[in-house]
Amino acid sequence: MDDDISPGRAGPLDALTDVAGLRVGHAQRVGDGWLTGVTVVLTPDGGGAVAAVDVRGGGPGTRETDVLDPRNLVEHIDAVVLTGGSAFGLDSASGVVGWLEERGRGFRIGPDPAQVVPIVPAAVLFDLGRGGDWRARPGAALGRAAAEDAAARGPGAAIPEGNVGAGTGAKAGGFKGGVGTASAVLPSGVTVAALTAVNAGGSPVDPASGALFGAGPGRVPPEPERHAEAVRRLAAARRETVRRAVTAERPPLNTTLAVVATDAALSPAQAQKLAGTAHDGLARAVRPAHLMTDGDTVFALATGGRPGPSGPTPVESALAFNELLTAGADVLARAVVKGVLAAESVDTPGGVFPAYRDLYGDR
Repeated sequence: MDDDISPGRAGPLDALTDVAGLRVGHAQRVGDGWLTGVTVVLTPDGGGAVAAVDVRGGGPGTRETDVLDPRNLVEHIDAVVLTGGSAFGLDSASGVVGWLEERGRGFRIGPDPAQVVPIVPAAVLFDLGRGGDWRARPGAALGRAAAEDAAARGPGAAIPEGNVGAGTGAKAGGFKGGVGTASAVLPSGVTVAALTAVNAGGSPVDPASGALFGAGPGRVPPEPERHAEAVRRLAAARRETVRRAVTAERPPLNTTLAVVATDAALSPAQAQKLAGTAHDGLARAVRPAHLMTDGDTVFALATGGRPGPSGPTPVESALAFNELLTAGADVLARAVVKGVLAAESVDTPGGVFPAYRDLYGDR
């Protein structure tokens, strides 16, 4: 499978955890009406990461995003939470905040080392009712479980993809969505990586051919006969989902969430630029993106383990930064592809969500 469209080469894990110090964990509930989950990205101990956010969907659900404005006081954060449950799912961030406080991690307020306020931005996607129970949504306990999973895996660990964490109840254009992750190591040695929960109102698949929009040029499109059969099966699944649906989700209510990270030292303003240009990768891989019924949100993290982009002149510094920005968009597009390919079909009282692989095979 050749879907590496990033400059440079993929990192050892082809994952967000190729950025040294980052840890990723998932927690989810499936069955008995549940189909939802939480993904937590923990930043490095002892300093966190410079962070920024860019929200482009028309229906976002977020927490602690204003603190990431480069004009504001806090520059480093302790974790990022991506969660299902729409606005209700924001409760899951409270579990992560409590877990961090118990470990003395957060913005130092007073002379006592325990007097900290953990900085944990969060964003939600819509998956309400997809398991069959409208009230089955993440809370603080599931957020804490995802943080504990991240800590147990440690930095540099592989990241499960597909129907896990925030991708558990995700869908994209009628297909089952999921978590995907990818990375690139640039010629300078800087690593740029992305993790996404693909839950889009638009489609990751070209309706004319069945090819994945974000796939590299080496991927062979499906045969016309297979594509025609896949279209028939997808339409049947959509009709059955409408018949079963416990929500009035017409048109679909969605949101693709992502974290793009680098080990380069960036200012808050540079991190915000990285979050913004990474949206270009989302727009390549999902069409259309940034709709009024999406809440598409990208966080950017910079751990500062390597020097930031620089050069002997301002123009050459900008060109070095351009390389990093280009990679951010490319790895996010590839992470979307990996999330769709890793997803598994789901059939619940809330609907039928077929996986791309089940319709088109491994291509």
